[in-house]
Amino acid sequence: MGVSHKGAISLGLLYIPVGLYTTNRDNDIHFNQLCKDTKERVKYKKYCPSCNKEVKGDDIIKGYEYEDGKYVTMTQDELEKIKTKKDKTIHIIQFVHLQEIDPIFYEKNYYAIPEAGAEKAFELLRTAMLDEGKVALAKTVIGTKENLLVLYPTPEGMIAKTLFYQDEILAIPKQIPKVELNEQEVTMAKTLINTMTASFDPSKYKDEYQERLRAAIMKKIHGEDIVAVDTSTPSNVIDLMEALQRTLAMNQDKNLIGSA
Repeated sequence: MGVSHKGAISLGLLYIPVGLYTTNRDNDIHFNQLCKDTKERVKYKKYCPSCNKEVKGDDIIKGYEYEDGKYVTMTQDELEKIKTKKDKTIHIIQFVHLQEIDPIFYEKNYYAIPEAGAEKAFELLRTAMLDEGKVALAKTVIGTKENLLVLYPTPEGMIAKTLFYQDEILAIPKQIPKVELNEQEVTMAKTLINTMTASFDPSKYKDEYQERLRAAIMKKIHGEDIVAVDTSTPSNVIDLMEALQRTLAMNQDKNLIGSA
């Protein structure tokens, strides 16, 4: 696994070189775009209309459009020159309780791994944060963006969670109207929730649609037709209490079958 970003956790005079590594991988099936008639793969070319030619990667530079059709260009050296020493570190601003951060602000996760020789300082910070139940709010520049992030200690190591800024979060598009609930409805809903409550075990879950998609692709490769796996339509239950009662009964039946 390649490192996504190299830096150093900076806390006062404490300096801990670390690398940030992605925490997840893409297992999804990806389709290519093909020409409908020839079944050949569609290709995209980067093209300059003034030069009337295809432009290769080495001939492309970064440009910011400050007026319509007018650009100022920036080289990689110029972008690096405006970075301060603080920008090049994961500079801890403060410590907070994790529950204070609304999950809507979370963007990406990375494993924070100490470089050789920095393990003791890293372990000291991780242990202290874990014992105090705190996370570190920090900043660092990745690419051309100053990222706000959280350093989150775990029993095994530390996760760096990048955050959206406040002005990147959209407001709720539509206000949800307030409605009255009666006690019986709330009690029934709580009972349903409790019957479906269990410890979280991520190994129990998988992408079942991707499995069916892979099977369908193999069928088509072997010249077989795709058959619909489920043609039933959901029942139209309008009454809220009826829906809760029927759902609760279905889950109780599942639990009985599972325990048999």
